Amino acid sequence: MDTDVLVVGAGPTGLTLANELLLAGVSTVLADRLPQRSDLSRAGGVQPRTLEALDQRGLLEPLLATGEHPAGSGHFAGIPLPLGSDRHRLPWRSVPQVVIEGFFEQHLAAQGLRARRDHELAGLAQDDDGVTAAFADGAALRCRYLVAADGAHSTVRSLLGAAFPGQAGTSTVVAADVRLDGAEASLSHTWKEDGHWAALFPLGSDPQGRPLRRLVLGGPDHALPREVPVTEDEVRRGLDTVFGTRIRLLGLRYARRITNASRQVEEYRHGRVFLAGDAAHVHLPLGAQGMNTGMQDALNLGWKLGAAVHGWAPKDLLDTYHAERHPAGDAVLRNVRAQSLLMDWAGTRDPEVLAAREIFTDLAGLPEVQHRLASLMSGMAVRYPMPGTEDHPLVGSPAPDLDLGPARVHELLRSGHGVLLDPADAFAQTAAPWSARVDRVGEGAATEPMLIRPDGYVCWAGAGDPVPALGRWFGEPR
Repeated sequence: MDTDVLVVGAGPTGLTLANELLLAGVSTVLADRLPQRSDLSRAGGVQPRTLEALDQRGLLEPLLATGEHPAGSGHFAGIPLPLGSDRHRLPWRSVPQVVIEGFFEQHLAAQGLRARRDHELAGLAQDDDGVTAAFADGAALRCRYLVAADGAHSTVRSLLGAAFPGQAGTSTVVAADVRLDGAEASLSHTWKEDGHWAALFPLGSDPQGRPLRRLVLGGPDHALPREVPVTEDEVRRGLDTVFGTRIRLLGLRYARRITNASRQVEEYRHGRVFLAGDAAHVHLPLGAQGMNTGMQDALNLGWKLGAAVHGWAPKDLLDTYHAERHPAGDAVLRNVRAQSLLMDWAGTRDPEVLAAREIFTDLAGLPEVQHRLASLMSGMAVRYPMPGTEDHPLVGSPAPDLDLGPARVHELLRSGHGVLLDPADAFAQTAAPWSARVDRVGEGAATEPMLIRPDGYVCWAGAGDPVPALGRWFGEPR
């Protein structure tokens, strides 16, 4: 084998996965067809669950130290969700994708891993022992596993012939990175009676340090074929239509048309090949769901591949990647479709849609509804199936970041191991055979007993015997 895992695609999903694999002690090659990393912002919002995951790896504070990344709140269909409306201590942050990619590249390079640029995958073949990847320049690489993180037009997905069912795009809007002038340039979503609308979000700074914003323009004038270029005049007209003279365009850095296509692969695993991020699911970029969902795919898969490479993975551990992440991706597609309808994405001003939005907006004012929507949009509503232990309210959910005195739970997860919280020191001998894979925290942990997977999800809690869960997720005892 040339390497344990080949990751195809060096975007946020591929970079996150590469970091997880290095933490698991797995040799990794990261390949990307582009000769250099894009300097365009693209995605810009980081949800609380992703921030928690970065904190679990000790990467959150260094990432936020890279610049001004203001805290904010989420929204559902343009309806604001108040800051602090859920249980989590980390609010949304505005961190452009380009910043995240640059940060991860530097972090991985410090560990000796650099993306192999200008490496375009041209073919792959797998057998019982591994995968052979062929590149357009004639080079070949042999690996145990291959992960496709190569985007919406995934070459790996095409080579596999993987079914990618869903809804084709029926409408487009304009997404642009802009510099603006105007007292209301921090507005979120604004609609006009004629069906035109605009959304504005902070997006960090351009290379000269000037504030950038993501501008999305929708409505009749912008429903053009995706291949039609977006001009500066179109952006100016769109701003004038929605805001009049209140907001003025100072500069256009980047613009493209995006569609409401919504697709998901039927299977996230194809033998020794796995699909993640946009290679597995595409949808409208509403509520910062795309990049975050891909990074969560990577966090779920990384430790499982590490277990398989090191030989201690339970028989069906790799299958749980599809079992857990396919439903999570499907839930994202459903919430984005609902948002698209309630936002009147196409600008139809259909009276039935407007009536539904009015009622939904009223409902969204209720604390219970706000809590549910905030959890949904923040990534915190995901609950993985944990056979035999689902009765406990924490099982399957992200572990709360409890302060245990000497350390927080997130800090305990930085080893990449599982964590067993054992406040009564009841399981010292029981857990000893798994000590190379699970770190036990004994007396002084002011909480109930809890077993946490390396990705931060609780897989057992409360009373009873943790041995079945230890075996289910961490293999045979040593």
